[in-house]
Amino acid sequence: MELIINLTEQYLELRGERTERFAISSARNGAGEAMGSEATPRGRHVVRARFGSGLPEGAVLAGRKFSGEVYDTELAEQHPDRDWVLTRILWLGGLEPGRNQGGNVDSFRRFIYIHGTPDGEPMGTPASHGCIRMRNADLIRLFDQVPVGTLVTITE
Repeated sequence: MELIINLTEQYLELRGERTERFAISSARNGAGEAMGSEATPRGRHVVRARFGSGLPEGAVLAGRKFSGEVYDTELAEQHPDRDWVLTRILWLGGLEPGRNQGGNVDSFRRFIYIHGTPDGEPMGTPASHGCIRMRNADLIRLFDQVPVGTLVTITE
């Protein structure tokens, strides 16, 4: 099993027994590996950790922990500038020393996730702070099929 993320076409493809494709939203700052760039790192990665198993769709995750909140319009109005991390997290670690692993380019230390986002957020257009955003229902479907150790390739 492998995940392919195409930043140009804004999709994530799950390649396993069958192939599934999902719309995503990557970084509004484009592709890049540097710490603080708010760009999406390229290259070979691995799913290093998973968070949110069994949580309700729209569960708000803060510091990779369930905050006890479930996203809705009232919560959104209370926190209009919040970068929402919802439902599930697949935390990526780079596999290429000097490109996306170690030093100032370490994807894991940059907290690069595949995570859910409010359904009103656009898919198919770059808008994140570096992570890969997905629709919550799509993320649950993906999460249930992707174990720790799954290879992830991010390309332009």
